[in-house]
Amino acid sequence: MIREFDIDLPHGIRLACRGAGQGRARVLLLHGFPEAAFAWDDVMERLAPAAACVAPNLRGYAGSSAPGAVEAYRAKHLVADLVALIEALGAPLELLVAHDWGGAVAWNLAAQHPRLLRRLLIVNAPHPATFLRELRDSPEQIAASAYMNFLVRPDAARLLAEDDWRRLWPFFGDAAWLDAPTRQRYRDTWSRGLEGPLNYYRASPLRPATSGYDGLAAVVLPDDAVTVHVPTWVLWGERDAALRPGLLDGLQRWVPRLQVERVAEASHWIVHEQPGRVVAAIETALAATV
Repeated sequence: MIREFDIDLPHGIRLACRGAGQGRARVLLLHGFPEAAFAWDDVMERLAPAAACVAPNLRGYAGSSAPGAVEAYRAKHLVADLVALIEALGAPLELLVAHDWGGAVAWNLAAQHPRLLRRLLIVNAPHPATFLRELRDSPEQIAASAYMNFLVRPDAARLLAEDDWRRLWPFFGDAAWLDAPTRQRYRDTWSRGLEGPLNYYRASPLRPATSGYDGLAAVVLPDDAVTVHVPTWVLWGERDAALRPGLLDGLQRWVPRLQVERVAEASHWIVHEQPGRVVAAIETALAATV
């Protein structure tokens, strides 16, 4: 059974959380955009006999603290939230599981604070070094990421809300899993505010260059700042329209203890599409000797 609770962090941020299970293994699961913690419910319930799972709504998302300033969504603040949350839950975690924007934060956390987790599982979330490379050099990835330049517009939240979220539903593609109850859960989440989630995009320099914007030119990522020495598994749906497979090329340079599982029949939304596959990947990671 899923339980709901809040965790107040020492630096004044409150995270609305969902959890399940009483097992010895502590597992933290992080969502992305435009999702919320409930995306992990099925996975957490399947893991409940063996693991104590917690899935927070990240800073800015429904029920969690949502600072107004774009600066408040820079990576250092998002990582600080996770550091405090993991310490509150009891460090180190057995496993950190992260998708999309949650994965972007998790890559940084694992590089900067490896003592807080024993294992990392990334689900369709690009490592910052390969993302920067592909946004500079890959026409395919540049085109796939072009939507980000809409999301940083000051009127993006208003436009996304128009006509029953007409511009947001296409993010999910042709999604058989998006039934009426799930649609309503998304409506309820989005109705509680999108400025915080959109501020993740506004605060990040990692988006395609456009006329008047070339934040990528100033980005320098030293290897020692982004190298992850924690044992890492990557589960990747290859039908991801936004994150192209080239993002996996050369990843082992920055993640030396790496195992990659590609899923040809899955998209970016593999957590919804194939929760059993995600659970299997989690169980494999938890069973591994590290």
